[in-house]
Amino acid sequence: MPKHAPLAAALAASLALALVAPDADAQRRGAARAPAGPTACGDFYAFANKDWLAANPVPATGAVSVLGELQARVLEQQRELLSTAMNAPQGNVQKLLGDFWASGLDEAAVEADGANPIAPLLDRINGIRRAKDIPPSIAALHQVGIPVVFNFSADLDLADLDRHIGYFAQGGTGLPDPAFYTREDPASREILGLYNAYVQRILALTGTAEADLAAEAQLVIDLETRIARASRPVAELRDPRGNYALVPTADLGKAYKRLQLGEFLAAQGVADDSVSIANSALFTALDGLVGSLKPAQWKTYLRFHVGDAMAPYLSKGFRDAAFDFRGRVLRGEAAQPPREQLVLQAINHAAGQMVAREYVGRHLPQANRSRAEAIAVEVRDALKRSVEGAAWMDDATRAGALAKLDALKIEIGAPVRDIDYTVQPMGRGSFGGNMLIASTWHHREEMKRIGRGNAQRRWPVQPQEPALAYDAAHNRLLVSAAVLQPPVLDMSLDGAAHYGSFGALVAHELSHAIDGKGRHVDASGTIRDWWTPGTATAWTDRLNALAAQYGNYDYPGLTGRKLNASLTSEENAADLAAVEIAWNAFSQAQPEAAKEARQAFFGAWAGVWREQVSPAVAEQRASTALQAPGQWRSNGPLSNLPAFSEVHGCKAGNAMFRADADRVSLWR
Repeated sequence: MPKHAPLAAALAASLALALVAPDADAQRRGAARAPAGPTACGDFYAFANKDWLAANPVPATGAVSVLGELQARVLEQQRELLSTAMNAPQGNVQKLLGDFWASGLDEAAVEADGANPIAPLLDRINGIRRAKDIPPSIAALHQVGIPVVFNFSADLDLADLDRHIGYFAQGGTGLPDPAFYTREDPASREILGLYNAYVQRILALTGTAEADLAAEAQLVIDLETRIARASRPVAELRDPRGNYALVPTADLGKAYKRLQLGEFLAAQGVADDSVSIANSALFTALDGLVGSLKPAQWKTYLRFHVGDAMAPYLSKGFRDAAFDFRGRVLRGEAAQPPREQLVLQAINHAAGQMVAREYVGRHLPQANRSRAEAIAVEVRDALKRSVEGAAWMDDATRAGALAKLDALKIEIGAPVRDIDYTVQPMGRGSFGGNMLIASTWHHREEMKRIGRGNAQRRWPVQPQEPALAYDAAHNRLLVSAAVLQPPVLDMSLDGAAHYGSFGALVAHELSHAIDGKGRHVDASGTIRDWWTPGTATAWTDRLNALAAQYGNYDYPGLTGRKLNASLTSEENAADLAAVEIAWNAFSQAQPEAAKEARQAFFGAWAGVWREQVSPAVAEQRASTALQAPGQWRSNGPLSNLPAFSEVHGCKAGNAMFRADADRVSLWR
């Protein structure tokens, strides 16, 4: 089934919007007596959000947040879109989506369909007789979006970030970490045992006789163990450069003769002159396994992986087997998602670009797009002014930062499309069959990217996902259609609020173009460190001062626990940059703004971070979250901004006030 390209994800800055945001039970900092109610200068987060916090008490489990509400609204918009397409389609794409949706919601038809959707794939596998039959079956499964034995995907060429190449990478195992197959500790052995039971359930559903289940499951695990032993540890895969090694495609037939990689590329429609194979030892091992293992073992392995990949979209026996292992054991989930949610996820997974086209047409008014674009341009210009005035940045680094901002692209709503929406008709009779049709289409369109320029014509996020991100690979700001609604951009509010919410989130992301993350890709797209050592030291000094502030904050909802400021350091800096730069843009756009408008700016910033989380979730996030809790995403940056204290009249002794000597500044 389709997967996001790992390199593109690695080169894109993390989204500003953590849609199920951290934790919030407003606490004051350092005051001897608690006031009757929150005040702007005591705890601005609690003051600005008091009505929402009162209406949304801390849940017993889980979390609630205003960004979570946005996500729920977006999903409802998608459901409404698909239902309309099902009942009254307009055009071919809506007809496809409507049929897909209808087939997924008809659970009785899904049950009656059983394993029929995968029967042609299983027949193909069962037709394997000799070693030379194995690679064509591998290639055929990749074509329908079921990657077996290894992964192959289109991703960015590190030598030319405007171009996609094909990446051969490790995969082909049913467990998420190769170490599960080789570690001897009890926990790993237990996981492997539970996996064995799952393999048997899927094999039984795809045709294995009960008497043969144990032996055939062991054949699957034996082959996967061999693949795992030739694979690299997961930690080594995180650096994109370690996954990049170009080889001529003309040599693949000689180097991996049994695996038939040249024929594999032809089957995927790929005709580029080079591909990346970073772990050649793995593919040498795979080439050997094609010749050394019996075809019967390969057939069992491939049959299992077809059933495993398609299990969520087939009848109840498949779904329950997949959820009991992948949901309960691997993901820790207590219950399967409702039918509608499962179908919506499946459609976005395989036909997300179709949904995107229809979503943008329905849910992105031109007024919202125009307002967002105007503010984003103003924020970029404000950042340029800030760079010009940043005394801690030396001239050489300043020139690099300005060059990068001059070259910055701003893309609002959706990417420019070069997609062929021609797809085999779906109909409403088979959800699993439709999933394969859509997945085959998705794979075809992905393969078309290989060897072509204009990599920026695709986004690493979907327009129907609430997303606001800086894409470092192409030096661009991406603003999805779905995010241009309350609370991020509320067209019913005064324009000043737009700068405090949407404008500040834009500033957060654009700061990543030239901060400690953005320093590794220059204005031309070359991967190199364009900062000087002096600027790097000055930046580190500011981050250390900011960490000292945040390290003194109590973690909301946890007694005696302080915020881990080293974990959240980079995002704390981006939050401070957000209010500094957005305030600059707002002040430039409305220099005579009334006090109420200036207060609205700060209220909008605090409003984006409304959240309530259970103690258990707070405990988990305190150890792992890269962003501070909402209270401190709101209050921490504002306490460093002189304009906030001026607007609200905060004075020495107030929790939200800092003396000039104690304030940290990045871009003011």
